[in-house]
Amino acid sequence: MLKGETIASGAPKICPECKIKLRLGVLYSLAGYYIGVWCLCGPYSRESIYYKRQEDAEKDLKKGKFKERF
Repeated sequence: MLKGETIASGAPKICPECKIKLRLGVLYSLAGYYIGVWCLCGPYSRESIYYKRQEDAEKDLKKGKFKERF
């Protein structure tokens, strides 16, 4: 991961394109569920590892503790 690639590593908290304030949420890709941010432009960043189950990602997001991707 490059510095500034995720919010945790310094990426802006407001999308430079659509000016939306970015908030963490549970998102899905073909690789699985993950904690990340999405804006009007599309996926902005993936902050966590991939989870097999949506419930596990939601539980970690609610706790505010999740394994960051590296």
